[in-house]
Amino acid sequence: MRLEDIASINGKSGLYKIIKPTRTGVIVESLDEKKNRLVITSTNKVSILHDISIYTTTVEGSVPLKKVLHTLHQQFKDQCPVTTESSPQELAQFMLQLLPDYDSDRVYISDIKKLITWYGLL
Repeated sequence: MRLEDIASINGKSGLYKIIKPTRTGVIVESLDEKKNRLVITSTNKVSILHDISIYTTTVEGSVPLKKVLHTLHQQFKDQCPVTTESSPQELAQFMLQLLPDYDSDRVYISDIKKLITWYGLL
């Protein structure tokens, strides 16, 4: 599965596989066990995972999500050491371990929780 084919839709939980475009939007299928199909119109904000980056304090200013997910898989395989229920301090420590130069002022705890959720889905 390629990140170019996976989307996050504002206002909807989870991730969605892009099936095909329509005249008024795009057909997507949820990645959960239900495999619900939806037609998403231009009124919804759709973010393709390939285009998402995480802010850093480096000269580049960000790291592509693909690289962060790859690092997460290399370090922890299928056993992520934190969950979305972990404390904010644990989540921040996890992010420091995963990406030492992440920008803690611009990457919120909710973003780290989203990263963990997405990793579990993928």
